[in-house]
Amino acid sequence: MNYDEARAYLLQRPESWEDYPFGPGVAVMKVLGKMFATLGTEDGVARMNLKCDPDEAVMLRDIFEAVLPGYHMNKRHWNTVVLDGSIPRGEIERMIDNSYALVLRGLPSKQRKALQMRTGQTIT
Repeated sequence: MNYDEARAYLLQRPESWEDYPFGPGVAVMKVLGKMFATLGTEDGVARMNLKCDPDEAVMLRDIFEAVLPGYHMNKRHWNTVVLDGSIPRGEIERMIDNSYALVLRGLPSKQRKALQMRTGQTIT
């Protein structure tokens, strides 16, 4: 998965949108005003920060060399994923979906239910 593919997949999440609060070099993907991912490049290689369950975060770092503690983030809850081709696309999509779901779970029930009603999708 490259930068453009990751960006497209991130923006396919229900009601996700792109913001640039840190400047033009880092896209921040949000849902209902909450960040669920960042996406940028370093030395021509795309990288993204994704929210993660703390235990799973450590496990993913052990399995994949391209998964690092979250750069400029709470390293217990965020991973940086280097999009260098070493992680299967399906696994990256799973990590993105989990990040999105974790952020939604932290929202008030009223907001989650309203999102589900607007999109017609089950929000986990």
